[in-house]
Amino acid sequence: MAGEPAIVVYLYGFSERRGPVMGNARNDRARSWGRSIKALQTNVERAGPAAAASYSLIGSVVLLGGLGYGCDHWFGTTPWGLVGGLVLGVVTGFYLLAKAVWLK
Repeated sequence: MAGEPAIVVYLYGFSERRGPVMGNARNDRARSWGRSIKALQTNVERAGPAAAASYSLIGSVVLLGGLGYGCDHWFGTTPWGLVGGLVLGVVTGFYLLAKAVWLK
């Protein structure tokens, strides 16, 4: 036993910078949580323009379609107000989508 090499088991990983590390579980979980939050934040920042473009497309269709539906009830022109509002909403939504995509 005196001349045999010692066997060391590292439970929490390996760091390229410092070699094998033995940290407590709380620190490892905190670092892992921090990396996860940072990755989520990066992904949300990169998805921002695409999310804004999709929300403007959906919002314009719903808003202008709703206005057309309201005009149908107010003026009694069913279904032409709804159809006109939906068409105008789709045109406006795709215009805003194209503007967001092509003006990067």
